[in-house]
Amino acid sequence: MSVTLDEIIARFGGKLIGEGTIEVDGLAPIDSATMSQLSFLSNPLYFAQIPNSRAGAIIISHADFDKIVGHDNRSWIIASNPYAYFARVAQMFSEILQPIFLPKIHPSAVIDASAVIPTTVSIGPNTVIEANVRLGQRVRILGNVFIGQGSNIDDDVLLYPNCTLYHSTVIGARCIIHAGAVIGSDGFGFAPDFTVTGKEWIKIPQVGRALIGDDVEIGASTSIDRGTMADTVIEKGCKIDNQVQIGHNVRIGAYTVIAGCTGIAGSSTIGRYCMIGGAVGVAGHITIGDRVIVTGKSSVSKSISGPGIFTSMFPAMPNADWNKNAAIMRNLHKMRDRLRRLEATVKKLQDK
Repeated sequence: MSVTLDEIIARFGGKLIGEGTIEVDGLAPIDSATMSQLSFLSNPLYFAQIPNSRAGAIIISHADFDKIVGHDNRSWIIASNPYAYFARVAQMFSEILQPIFLPKIHPSAVIDASAVIPTTVSIGPNTVIEANVRLGQRVRILGNVFIGQGSNIDDDVLLYPNCTLYHSTVIGARCIIHAGAVIGSDGFGFAPDFTVTGKEWIKIPQVGRALIGDDVEIGASTSIDRGTMADTVIEKGCKIDNQVQIGHNVRIGAYTVIAGCTGIAGSSTIGRYCMIGGAVGVAGHITIGDRVIVTGKSSVSKSISGPGIFTSMFPAMPNADWNKNAAIMRNLHKMRDRLRRLEATVKKLQDK
């Protein structure tokens, strides 16, 4: 299905320069777009590709548009934030292509009689819904999903196959939870007893809940533990990537994004509007303030009041250079001791 540039402008705003009756049927990168596709420029690295681009129209900022010589004969959409504008247009095309889930319950679904299931809900095969579950309007469950007793799922939530929601989990409106995600599993809580009479790790019951706010997206195979006594809370608008581990009693502030393979240990708090890179490790019982950026593979072991950009990873380098630096690191304590002795000697000479 195609739309005209005039229709895009009418829906999303911006300023059109060129022919508004041009139709586009999708989006593509600047270097591979065709005349029937819309592209965008938000990264100056791709500016040089514009003259040779065949895109029917390009979303661009006013500042970048002014840098273009000639502007050729193509159409342009001037937007204050081309990347966000592109994302909204991409959502529109995605909605057009999205499969239609008609309200229905597959015969193989197992649903407790006490569950509240509106007639607008779509439930796929082999889904299990336990006692006292409440589903909102237009919830879509694609199959092989388990929803534990007492859970509450708000309107317009999409659960992809093989999601598992433990008991008493709360999911806000318009959330998207991808395949294999586990919400509300037990936190990693064990008390050591290795006295003379005790030789075991004693499990601490995890009786809190996992609460997910509105408009949260949770990636595939991500795990979010329930709280020990209080709740684990993911506030509204958060976007969490694949294979992220969030421990018990963690609180993630609104609109924070977390990239894949990050691990957040129990009882830590992350503020609002934070950006956590991939494979970051966050220690337990610390606080990260609002608008903090932590770059990929960093280790956060102490609280950060924020805001700012924080890095602890060691950038890649040639192996020979790394070996030299590693040898220096091994001997840093010896260098420190020599420096202290040297400072003491210099002080004595100064005193004389």
